[in-house]
Amino acid sequence: MTQLELAKEGTISPQMEVVAQHEGVEAEFVRQAVARGTIVIPANTKHTSLVPCGIGQGLRTKVNANIGASSDFGNIDTELEKLRVAIDCGADAVMDLSTGGNISAIRQAIVAASSVPIGTVPIYQAGIKAIESRGAIVKMTVDDLFAGIEEHIYDGGDFITVHCGVTQSAIARLKQQKRVVDVVSRGGAFLIGWMLYNERENPLYEYYDRLLELAREFDVTLSLGDGMRPGSLADATDRAQVEELLTLGELVDRAQQAGVQVMVEGPGHLPLNQIEANVQLQKSICKGAPFYVLGPLVTDVSAGYDHITGAIGGAIAAAAGTDFLCYVTPAEHLSLPDSGDVRQGVIASRIAAHAGDIVKGVKDAQEWDRKMSVARKKLDWEEQARLSLDTELSRQVHSKHASVGKACSMCGEYCAMELMEKYLGISAPKSGF
Repeated sequence: MTQLELAKEGTISPQMEVVAQHEGVEAEFVRQAVARGTIVIPANTKHTSLVPCGIGQGLRTKVNANIGASSDFGNIDTELEKLRVAIDCGADAVMDLSTGGNISAIRQAIVAASSVPIGTVPIYQAGIKAIESRGAIVKMTVDDLFAGIEEHIYDGGDFITVHCGVTQSAIARLKQQKRVVDVVSRGGAFLIGWMLYNERENPLYEYYDRLLELAREFDVTLSLGDGMRPGSLADATDRAQVEELLTLGELVDRAQQAGVQVMVEGPGHLPLNQIEANVQLQKSICKGAPFYVLGPLVTDVSAGYDHITGAIGGAIAAAAGTDFLCYVTPAEHLSLPDSGDVRQGVIASRIAAHAGDIVKGVKDAQEWDRKMSVARKKLDWEEQARLSLDTELSRQVHSKHASVGKACSMCGEYCAMELMEKYLGISAPKSGF
């Protein structure tokens, strides 16, 4: 039985117990939320090295790191190094988006080495195989596509992105829109090309029940992809995007009725003043299913700094109720990220997630910040490093310049907190809670 089926019959699974322990909540709370579909636990039964992770309402906002080789660069070694860096920096999940090299071998190695949930996008490999065997993506058969999905599931992927909401109706809306940037979703583009060439409906929509059967077999969580997500602020929250979301709301219901866990992916590029509305819209249409956003990116002009742009949008989205942030790296829009980009992307998204958790009142989020404040008042640099999101960087920066006293080199002998303790006797409060 799947996590969803167990939860609905009143059973607390071992995976639910692990999630509850990690989050500091009651296992029954997790069970009830899984039963409602507001929490998912991506845990393919074939992924034996996995430590279960919960994503959804009432839990910490989670962070995903995208890795994967491209047709230009990358192999098993480069992607395993990115996986290691992502996990070391605190990523809660990792997606393998490989489109180059030995794709199957890379994915299998990543799953085997990972203690966090692994996501994949089967349409990428299915499309590439169609090019190799049939000459073009548009020549891919329905069975080719589902064979690719089966392979990803059998290899132990915990969640798969499937662009089921890219329908002929959504394409019609897209044609009416005259977007600045029409489609930026690679999976969405693969399917749209196939649908237009073959003059057929999206197989992932037409044969959705077949997809549900495959996912249910190994308790794989469906991540309903947003093939119509805006890739420009000028295209944000348009009819094509909303048309797809309405379809995804229906597909969430069908998945949950079939005992399959499901979450929903979202934009994309959004101006600051549209983020909260997008979160509320998704939560309403999809009945509280976990929301998974890329960024969102709040400006289009920050190439090379998009990890900052994404963190700004991610913090607002998390505070508004988003459950899962897909990181953005400095290499976004420019290059395949390396391990250094992965580090910066994960840390930036973790900052955003934590900022949102403070607003949402997630357990222990505010206490973490208070402990840091106490350590700063005490000028306890080692404790500050320990409490930092990036302990190594904290130590490096502090040691760049020597200081004559306890304070750092920014203020030296004129440290405000040191002066207050010296002249007013104001010392740091106790750090216990």
